[in-house]
Amino acid sequence: MKKLFMVIMVVALGCIAFGSSWAEEDSGNLQGIEFLSGYSQGDLKEKQDYRFINLAVALDFNLKRLTKKIGFNPPSLVQFQIEPFLGFVFQPEKNIEVGTSFLFKFGLVPETWKLQPYIKLGTGMVFMSQHTIEQSTQFNFISGCGAGFHYFFKEDNAITIEYRFRHLSNASIKDPNNGINTYSCLFGITRLF
Repeated sequence: MKKLFMVIMVVALGCIAFGSSWAEEDSGNLQGIEFLSGYSQGDLKEKQDYRFINLAVALDFNLKRLTKKIGFNPPSLVQFQIEPFLGFVFQPEKNIEVGTSFLFKFGLVPETWKLQPYIKLGTGMVFMSQHTIEQSTQFNFISGCGAGFHYFFKEDNAITIEYRFRHLSNASIKDPNNGINTYSCLFGITRLF
């Protein structure tokens, strides 16, 4: 278990390093960073609800240079996010989960507005130390979607509030693979570069 935890942490740190080197090559790509935390809950069949506190750091990469090449130039944000996260599980038993999500985020209003609602969707991987009847494996994949908004109280600083749905499964690598659905309310700070 410790070895797998270390592998996931190395992958997450590698994603951060890749994102940083990409930003150095072209200073316009890395657009911002988000620090998010919040409460998540899901249903388990034989145990109490699956409840945990999330801590996540999202690196926001601007995709507008790519979308302009295909003739799509919206006034709203279009981003790719690399989001390493850590979950502190407190129910049904004290455990952790660690992983990385890869998300696409689309703004719904022009980027110049103070209040910027958005939607996002993506996938990723997670290692959970929790043993459940729903999942035969502790290494799993996640897919999800969310909606939220940034409120810019300064030109480059925003408060972020987000609701997110996540489905966790092992992609039928081993049975049982019933999956665990969780719902999250996240709050945080966003800083643009």
